[in-house]
Amino acid sequence: MSDFSPPISDIRFLIHDVIGLDTVTHLPPFGETSPDLVDAILEEAGKFASSVLAPLNRAGDQEGARLLEDGTVRTPNGWKEAYAQFCEGGWQGISAPENEGGMGLPILLGAAVAEMWQASNMAFALCPMLTAGAIEALSAHGTPAQRELYLSRLVSGEWTGTMNLTEPQAGSDLSKVRSTAIRQDDGTYAISGQKIFITYGDHEMTDNIVHLVLARTPDAPAGVKGISLFIVPKYLVSDSGDIGARNDVTCVSLEHKLGIHASPTAVLQFGDKDGATGHLVGEEGKGLAYMFTMMNNARLAVGQQGVAISERAYQQALEYAATRKQGRDSKTGEEAPIAVHGDVQRMLMRMRSSTDAARALSLYGASQLDLAHHLSDEDSRATAQARADLLIPLIKGWATDLGVDNASLGIQVHGGMGFIEETGAAQHLRDARIAPIYEGTNGIQALDFIGRKVLRDQAGTLNLLIDEITASIEDARNSVAATNLKHVSGQLGNAIAGLKQSTATVLDRCAADGDMAQALATPYLRQAALCISGWLMLQSLQAVTTNTELPDDFRTAKSKSCDFFFAQLLPEAAFMATQIENCKNATLH
Repeated sequence: MSDFSPPISDIRFLIHDVIGLDTVTHLPPFGETSPDLVDAILEEAGKFASSVLAPLNRAGDQEGARLLEDGTVRTPNGWKEAYAQFCEGGWQGISAPENEGGMGLPILLGAAVAEMWQASNMAFALCPMLTAGAIEALSAHGTPAQRELYLSRLVSGEWTGTMNLTEPQAGSDLSKVRSTAIRQDDGTYAISGQKIFITYGDHEMTDNIVHLVLARTPDAPAGVKGISLFIVPKYLVSDSGDIGARNDVTCVSLEHKLGIHASPTAVLQFGDKDGATGHLVGEEGKGLAYMFTMMNNARLAVGQQGVAISERAYQQALEYAATRKQGRDSKTGEEAPIAVHGDVQRMLMRMRSSTDAARALSLYGASQLDLAHHLSDEDSRATAQARADLLIPLIKGWATDLGVDNASLGIQVHGGMGFIEETGAAQHLRDARIAPIYEGTNGIQALDFIGRKVLRDQAGTLNLLIDEITASIEDARNSVAATNLKHVSGQLGNAIAGLKQSTATVLDRCAADGDMAQALATPYLRQAALCISGWLMLQSLQAVTTNTELPDDFRTAKSKSCDFFFAQLLPEAAFMATQIENCKNATLH
């Protein structure tokens, strides 16, 4: 299926009516980001996603990226031309500062647009996603000369960026990184080693690729404190940006993957000859901290991949269910499309409602990053950053699990035809399956959430959010709006009480036995994600209940989605709470 309808109405609703555009437009850089400008950006992005990227999705999956005999990598037909159009539109730099050549728009809007890229063509969108991470890392930690040389070219899309962490022996344990960096007389470093799973590690779409590489200097201590970060361009460049000789970086193979076939996932060899020329970013030994600037950006974006695949799978399943006739309508007795059958309706509504909730969570998280970067008061910035940090593992972990679940439900709606590649439903499941794994597996996200985001400050950041949610629930209970708003606010109140109890249990049991965090982490992440997204769904229901300017059909559809969430999805938080309460031993196997 190449057709894709960008969910612009859903995104606009969240930005304007739930999160509130004024959440970010009061910040100094975004004072001129008007509602009309936001809507125009969303419309143009939607056109590009549906007319250029979506038609390439299926063909790209079938053709795949190729490593040629001469060692060059080729993306599928149409990829290079689509990327050129992407750059012409200025899309890579949508949230980059204007003084670096970007549009200077909020991360909130950039995240909304990125979801449409991922939904229309996830394999294509991985390239600008990694480049955005490189931009973020160099903006924060690069020297003035590095920023001047690399940032404008990355922001324009003239060059692309990669993230080189994983090695064959290391996996997620970056303390085992063995790649070496030996300082040269001219201040550069000779980089040697092999990196695997490098997304868009080589391709022909741009003149140069900027690799950000983790490596160790010879006298570095063992463990993560000995890791430094280096810029290693595919082609050496002069101080003025002129491209010179090929650096000592080689793509030795492309991974043969379950999905995202069109994305070249490379094994890169650095230093087969004299060592690849690298340039230190920041200080030696601080590379992992610098890379996490890029990693957090990537984790938010990967969470959006879960939302995007959910949306794409839902659209395809909905279209199929409306046209595939099987069985009879119980009311008319006539042959009917499968969309009239209750179990199919249940699957479709689960896909729709969970996608709405995960989208709300991801965009709310993006808005917190805007606040963290641009609030005038240092303490307020720190509070916003802490909330963003709290939410990112929830977004990455929960939304990507939903992407897999919803892509699988999409196949189920298709029945046997969903298992046949020609329908295109299977591609969504194959593509979705990587998202719970890369940029830190979802088990790592759960451990990050329970360890760094809850135990470290004794749930201080989480409790601040819970207090805000509780106040919102009281406002809804006291509202003069529809009765169902009062009812669901009560349901959410019970869920939040359950989250508070689970938090107390987590703090108590992990204090007694640190190994308990491993056992409790995953259900605790899921419970928190359901409860916090439930808060955003409550605000969504309030908005469609009270805002009569919204189209009636949209209000009806959104109300049904919210009602389904509270009736069928939020109760799963109580199941997670029971799992946590019942888990009293760190040894589960």
